[in-house]
Amino acid sequence: MKSLIKKFSEIGIHDVTLVGGKNASLGEMYNELVHENISVPNGFATTSFAFNLFLEENNLQIPLNNLLSKLNRHNYSNLNDIGKQARELILKASFSGEFSKAIIDAYKVLCEGTYFEVAVRSSATAEDLPEASFAGQHESFLNILGEKKLLTAVKNCFASLYTNRAIKYREDKGFIHSDIAISVGVQKMVRSDIGCSGVGFTIEPESGFENIILLSGVWGLGENIVQGTVTPDEFYVFKPTLKLGKNGIIQKKMGSKEKTMIYAESNSHSSLLNLETPLNKQKQFVLNDDEIQQLAKWSLIIEEHYKKAMDIEWAKDGVNNQLFIIQARPETVHQTKNKKVFFEYKLLKKSEILSTGNAVGSKIIVGTARILSSPKDAFKLQEGEIIVTNTITPDWDPILKKSGGIITNKGGRTSHASIVARELGVPAVVGCGDATETISDGHVITISCAEGKTGYIYKGNLPFEKTALDFSAIKMPKTEMKLILADPEKAFQLAAYPNNGVGLLRMEFIITHSVKIHPMALIKFNELKDASAKEKIEKLTENYTNKEAYFIDKLAEGIATIAAAFYPKEVIVRMSDFKTNEYANLIGGKQFEPKEQNPMLGFRGASRYYHDLYKDGFGLECKAIKKVREHMGLSNLKVMIPFCRTVEEGKKVIKIMTDFELEQGKNGLEVYTMVEIPSNVILAEDFATIFDGFSIGSNDLTQLTLGVDRDSEFMNELFDEHDKAAKTMIEMAIEKAHKTNTKIGFCGQAPSDFPDFAKFLVDKGIDSISFNPDALLKGIENTNKAEQKTANLTH
Repeated sequence: MKSLIKKFSEIGIHDVTLVGGKNASLGEMYNELVHENISVPNGFATTSFAFNLFLEENNLQIPLNNLLSKLNRHNYSNLNDIGKQARELILKASFSGEFSKAIIDAYKVLCEGTYFEVAVRSSATAEDLPEASFAGQHESFLNILGEKKLLTAVKNCFASLYTNRAIKYREDKGFIHSDIAISVGVQKMVRSDIGCSGVGFTIEPESGFENIILLSGVWGLGENIVQGTVTPDEFYVFKPTLKLGKNGIIQKKMGSKEKTMIYAESNSHSSLLNLETPLNKQKQFVLNDDEIQQLAKWSLIIEEHYKKAMDIEWAKDGVNNQLFIIQARPETVHQTKNKKVFFEYKLLKKSEILSTGNAVGSKIIVGTARILSSPKDAFKLQEGEIIVTNTITPDWDPILKKSGGIITNKGGRTSHASIVARELGVPAVVGCGDATETISDGHVITISCAEGKTGYIYKGNLPFEKTALDFSAIKMPKTEMKLILADPEKAFQLAAYPNNGVGLLRMEFIITHSVKIHPMALIKFNELKDASAKEKIEKLTENYTNKEAYFIDKLAEGIATIAAAFYPKEVIVRMSDFKTNEYANLIGGKQFEPKEQNPMLGFRGASRYYHDLYKDGFGLECKAIKKVREHMGLSNLKVMIPFCRTVEEGKKVIKIMTDFELEQGKNGLEVYTMVEIPSNVILAEDFATIFDGFSIGSNDLTQLTLGVDRDSEFMNELFDEHDKAAKTMIEMAIEKAHKTNTKIGFCGQAPSDFPDFAKFLVDKGIDSISFNPDALLKGIENTNKAEQKTANLTH
């Protein structure tokens, strides 16, 4: 006789047809990964045989088939009614005495004498196929205690095979309804209601970047993440350095976590309560660094066992503080994508920003905003309109296919809204906070998810372009092709472009957008005179006892994200190169910056780093670099010194870096300098005795060679990188670098705009050229042509 029940110890990944994807995966992990010290709560599963026998004994298959044959497959107008009738058929039917006894006996064995609470979860037998995730289609019931409640929960799981969303999902995927059966998993309950819980992806869910594990978490039960009720904490962990035993955490983002879902007391009408999270817990990460690393290591082991990217659920028991893995399924969005073909979207014009949130995907779409308060408003939504709502739960799934985009007030990157948007391939902006208030129903809006991790909702119909990029057809030239980058949010996506690393990482963008505070205002906070700046700094650094640590952490996270995205290729970060007027614009900056007539030629670059006015601020920059290289293990990061006027100044900077424990040569640290002043060219051989490499900054070098202010609109016509004097300077710099065996690169737009300039650099033997992302592909094309011409001439 076939089994009605299987213990987790008796099932594995090959038993999907018997116990469904969810339970097969739990059995697999329970049996195969315990020796890796991964904790999976024990349990048992009812089988698909038991479900089909239940239908047979209650003569339900024909009535169910007849009912589903009446489904209006044109507009699904009667889906609600059909689903309700199907569920009622199952709920009115009875379990056989044999089946009820088998469930209760298994429960007794699991509890070893004293009944405890269990989680009861549905697991469909066609679940978690690469092309079908069934995410959130069927019901789960938590904190179930006692025989009667357990039997009721199992039957409710059976009935959930016919939720409206599950029926519609099978219709969309072309599954025959009667081919799908439900298995029910019964698992020891983890008391995460008084702990925390969350989800994890072993792939970066937006870009498909494979070296990142994204963990997110909330206080209490994980339903708040799935339903997108709250914005969770997010932790980005880099796999290669995690494997090397380093701290792989490259980013930590604190979510608001406004609600905490807990189990209600037994005499309550509702089984779950969603309470306000105390303010002190909202301002606290749900996991410490050790726990983040442990979960990331487990995620890595699970991914390696299954040999594919995984979507994982985790929970921390608030009684014993132990972490558990409670679910693992294959990630479905990026498995089927052609990773060599990429569509690039670019907004051509901007307008009033109505709201911002987390960008899901990288598309841009224009459409009519339709504000909906619940799935009952589905009739208001026309094909292709953009849903604007508070939050999206699995109940919304039947109508989401009609939408052109999704905007929610609540939720994070791992909420149900985000997962479904990725599956449907529509852009979404989640966690906006105010979208239902700032966006007007029926108005045309533009959603842009093409500007990094932040998604923007603009007023009106904005023009944009969509370009198909096929990277498989691109041949890389001998000259190294590198990127000029500033924004960490775009790093994972841009890492997929053909490249040889990052030739210039501009630190200033990270300081302006992420840190926001002048480093000296943190170091000398008690001496700060500006009360308004002091208040802003207190707010930004409220989770830090040491204000300097805030600068180090924020700067390190931004730099580490880019270094990780391109690892193990080299990433050259330029130390801060603000001018005094730009530094003064940072919070608290005015007090620490001198006023200059010509900041372009004043207190900037290397001269600041050893000067008493900024030296300690430079120390914080050095500590951030050290953290990225040594603590996080991203030794592909190299450092570049800008605007180094004299050889003596170069020596001073190297010494001050050593004083701040960032030592040239240690752990292979290379220190480059920009070649952007005529003195750098004239004395290139002397500079080569101090620095490991050169990078020609053509804008400043042209400006200082021709004596033209590149910011002056009156001098536009005279500023020209093609000028013979400017090109002579570049040629001399390359010749002297070759003479001293020093690597030399070029940063600038000219080689992508002008094929003849690319040929000039190739002919002179430049080692690498760095381009802005939008110019990279044109730059590669021009460089290939230049190399081909040079090769033809030599033959």
